[in-house]
This record gives sequence, C-alpha cells and structure tokens, in this order.
Amino acid sequence: MRIVIAEDSTLLREGLSRLLADEGHEVVAGVGNAVELHHVVEREVPDLVLLDVRMPPTYSTEGIDAARRIKEEHPQVAVLVLSQYVEHRNATGLLTNGWGGVGYLLKDRVSDVGAFLTDLERVAAGGTAFDPEVVRQLFASTRRTDPVATLTEREREVLTLVGHGLTNEEIGARLYLSPLTAKTHVSRIMSKLLARDRVQLVVIAYETGLVTPGE
Repeated sequence: MRIVIAEDSTLLREGLSRLLADEGHEVVAGVGNAVELHHVVEREVPDLVLLDVRMPPTYSTEGIDAARRIKEEHPQVAVLVLSQYVEHRNATGLLTNGWGGVGYLLKDRVSDVGAFLTDLERVAAGGTAFDPEVVRQLFASTRRTDPVATLTEREREVLTLVGHGLTNEEIGARLYLSPLTAKTHVSRIMSKLLARDRVQLVVIAYETGLVTPGE
C-alpha cells in the first residue's frame, strides 16, 4: 500500500513511517502541513493518507479540511484521521458525505498496534474505522427510537458488521454470503432506516447498542 503521512510532530511522523514500512507498506512521503500534503497527493495519488486534524499554520482545522478536499478531488484515495481531538466543526461533513475509505481514530485511545493496522487496511479497502468516542461526540444529538426494530435477524447481523467497519466483501466472508448478497442486505437496511450512507449505519449501530465501545 502506498501511504502519505501528514503529521507536524516529526517524532510521531517518523515513528509511523517506520511502523508502516516494517509492515510492508510504502510510505511515499511524510509532510508537516496541509499545503505540502496537497502537493504530495496531487503528485503521488497514494492509496491512503494518514493525517492529523490540527496542523500548521493555525493548528485548527487544516487537517480535516485537507481530508475533505482529498476525498472531493480524489475519492479513490482513502483517508484515516489520527488525532488527539474530535473536530466538531468540519468532521461531520467528512463522515456523512457517503465516501468510502474514511476513518477517524483518537491517538490516546490507540493501544493495540495490531488493531490500528487492521483499521488502516480496512479503510484502505474502502471500509470505515471510527473510534466510538468520535461517533458519540459527533452524533450525540441524533438519537433515534429503536430504528432497528423493523430489521430481520440477518439484517441486524449485517448492520452489526457494518458498525464494525467491515466492507461488503468482509461481511460476505463472515456470514458465508456472496459480496453481492451482502451488498443487497446493506442496501435494504439503508432503505429501511432512511440512511444516506454507511457512516449513518455505523452511527445507528452504536446508538442502538448493536456495537458497543471496546468490542
């Protein structure tokens, strides 16, 4: 996998580069600000960008703004936000635009390197990976009243796996279904729950208890 890292902390950037290289990935560039990131993505068009939310010069929303721009201009490029903060102002737009290959993890809560690498690979494959705290803070005002009551048992199983960020291919393999059948289930669930995209399904899975933090 070809990866670009955008992180203003040189120590963390170099540490991530070494970790990913040891796992067989190619870190094509490491940059410290959003301007450099834009130029590198235009030049390299990597498979995935791993970036922080707050970067120079203002340390406010440069990173999350860059992530949205990347998905708008290069929707095939996966984006994994790795930050100390939940950026409320602009992160919701990134997570609810219907894009595949998007994730948002909190640095202080990444305690398992293996799980982090799994999340990274899932996002690169078009899936999602969200820290439960990110989901809780961003969507705390969108509580629903038992929206999964209309789902079949199989649809609940599929929704649970969507909540864990699995792709249609991964869901099919887990439930012994073809990817097309898994996709059909996801489409029906979205229709029943009036969800615009998979990210909304992730939110519903957490809000209804199908997926719980720490699983």
